[in-house]
Amino acid sequence: MADGRRITNIDALRGFALFGILLVNILAFSSAYYGTGIQPPGDRALLDTVLAFGISAIFELKFYLLFSFLFGYSVTLQMQSAEKAGAAFLPRMLRRQVGLFAIGAFHAVVLYYGDILTTYAVLGLLLLALRGLIDRAKIALAVLLLIATSALWFGLAFLQWNAPAQDDTALVVQHVEMALAAYGGSPSAIISQHLLDIRSFLPLLLLLQAPCALAMFLVGFVAGRRKLLQNRDCYRPYLRRAAVLGVVVGLPGNLAYAYATQFLAGTSLETACLALSILTSPFLTAAFIAAMMMAFDSGRIERCRGYLASAGRMALSNYLGQSALCALIFHGYGLGLIGHLGLGATLAVAVALFGAQLLACQWWLARFRYGPVEWLLRAVTIGHWPQLRAD
Repeated sequence: MADGRRITNIDALRGFALFGILLVNILAFSSAYYGTGIQPPGDRALLDTVLAFGISAIFELKFYLLFSFLFGYSVTLQMQSAEKAGAAFLPRMLRRQVGLFAIGAFHAVVLYYGDILTTYAVLGLLLLALRGLIDRAKIALAVLLLIATSALWFGLAFLQWNAPAQDDTALVVQHVEMALAAYGGSPSAIISQHLLDIRSFLPLLLLLQAPCALAMFLVGFVAGRRKLLQNRDCYRPYLRRAAVLGVVVGLPGNLAYAYATQFLAGTSLETACLALSILTSPFLTAAFIAAMMMAFDSGRIERCRGYLASAGRMALSNYLGQSALCALIFHGYGLGLIGHLGLGATLAVAVALFGAQLLACQWWLARFRYGPVEWLLRAVTIGHWPQLRAD
């Protein structure tokens, strides 16, 4: 019974991560200016500035690390599941990664160019190749990946600082206007724009997201092997320490990053603060984990934990569903509201969408064993159709 509660905590953490990911991803759906370093035309409300600062400081670069940590952790649960079923683990995982890549490729081309599933599918193969390393070596490799990635971005900041000044604003605005027209247009125009955006996004993926995600995969895998989140006696001594380090180390670095993204966009200082955030974000992510585990174990948010756990059990369906709903709201697939909502209204939409997902997941899991996409991926993984309806 205790172990079941611990697994529920892991699912609830995953549901919590989904909320943070939605708050960041919806910004890319709602505005073609997101990530360009240029503000949309017109005066920006003070509320929008405060909200943008908060998103950068608390959510950007943190919640995908949490999701990555939980992905690495879940690989160990898959290993345990294969062992219980008496099935060979490696063929099952290879099929799972191929299925995940196919789902992610569809997601990237049709719904959201910033897809993370294809990256997880490829990096998951690397994790499988590295699973034989001793735990100390895995942690050392994770730390090395983060330090090397940060050093790379500090180097880019130095090169940017020494490079001749040039103003690319007009070119960026031209690209933004083309993207706005495409995303408000026909499905074929949207898909064509996604293909362009994927190419533009690839350097950031390779030089930032992928190495940081792999680092968190390794940390999550070690934690999963030790059943860290399933054993209160194991994780309890680390909770307070993680929370303190998150506040003392993680928060200042990410406040600096948020300030730079909002007020020093496009400068070498913004790039340097990004490099700093790569080093400090894992501490803030660990603090989120610690805070949520303490809240879950307190028993005071039992109902909330249950809703989050339901969402976490259907994480893949929810992740894709978030993109589908955002595409229907903001792109030409549906309402075409891209560029028409302020940041406050956009985040209100995100909160409403996630609230609806929480209710829908409770309803679904009362009737079915798996989320719809989880069921499909499990069929690919185990090689036959699993039972969908709950007994």
